[in-house]
Amino acid sequence: MSVNIIFKIAAVGILVSVLGQVLKHSGREEQAFLTSLAGLILVLFWIVPYIYELFETIKELFLI
Repeated sequence: MSVNIIFKIAAVGILVSVLGQVLKHSGREEQAFLTSLAGLILVLFWIVPYIYELFETIKELFLI
């Protein structure tokens, strides 16, 4: 697992947080929610392969 994925997740978190605050203060709560949801889905797409790899490794470990 690369350190770059941690920096990507942090960057998305910061960006979503700033956009969410700007949208909330301008009265667009629905778009702020959708922005947060989009950030969450993006990060999940990045993380799911690593979780799959973890479960496969654990499965192989207990088969030995």
